[in-house]
Amino acid sequence: MASLNRVTTLSEAGIGPCYAECSAFSKITMAEDIILETRGLVKEFKGFVAVNDVSIGVRRGQIHALIGPNGAGKTTFFNLLTKFLIPTRGAILFNGHDITAEKPAQVARRGIVRSFQISATFPHLSVLENVRIALQRSTGTSYHFWRSEKSLSQLNGRAMELLETVGLENFSNTLAVELAYGRKRALEIATTLATEPELMLLDEPTQGMGHEDVDRVTQLIKKVGANRTILMVEHNMNVVSSIADTISVLQRGQVIAEGPYNVVSTNPQVLEAYMGSTEAELEGGHG
Repeated sequence: MASLNRVTTLSEAGIGPCYAECSAFSKITMAEDIILETRGLVKEFKGFVAVNDVSIGVRRGQIHALIGPNGAGKTTFFNLLTKFLIPTRGAILFNGHDITAEKPAQVARRGIVRSFQISATFPHLSVLENVRIALQRSTGTSYHFWRSEKSLSQLNGRAMELLETVGLENFSNTLAVELAYGRKRALEIATTLATEPELMLLDEPTQGMGHEDVDRVTQLIKKVGANRTILMVEHNMNVVSSIADTISVLQRGQVIAEGPYNVVSTNPQVLEAYMGSTEAELEGGHG
């Protein structure tokens, strides 16, 4: 009887009707928080299903990691998101807009920018010049090849700010080819940031690095992800466990687990996929 009276009291106080409204508001808020969503995404190659009914949602402002053993379909999934491949079935939504049929350039203009496994910089241009070229997109002068170099000096200030963000301000005059591998990746992140992406896709950003470079790039991703959204493919579990808010695990093209690291790292299917045994622990790097 006491509980019934309590409900009546809440209703009389005008709190009761808020439950439905708050629930609706919560659903709207959650929907608005999803910046990228895939629904039943499928990619087949002549009978081989590389991505099989993948539905994930990337929340705005989070670092979302996509992991899985070799051949799980991670890079194919990235290629679908950036339209290097066309889905066989399913849908891709960005900020609520269906971008499934859009071309790579259209997707990039929406603010989805990808870095690749292999560092992509202009090797014989300076670090500053690399970032400045990326900044030209925002000024609409990307194809103005006839302009003098002096006309680009207005971009130097912003370029230096970006170099400072990634810890390369002391290497501004260094040729990109002369940078150590870890710093090349940092430069690539700087050029990605120069395009002002709403969503950064990082494809195995620490691949092939020594421990020192891995630590440097991991901290850099954590830093730039503080007020941005990042979706990354990564093999190194130490990296994933230290910076990822949410982890989606792929195996044979399907999502077998999703959640924070402490949840997916104890999932029997994940342990079986990575370690070959449910008795093992998921830790360390996996190539």
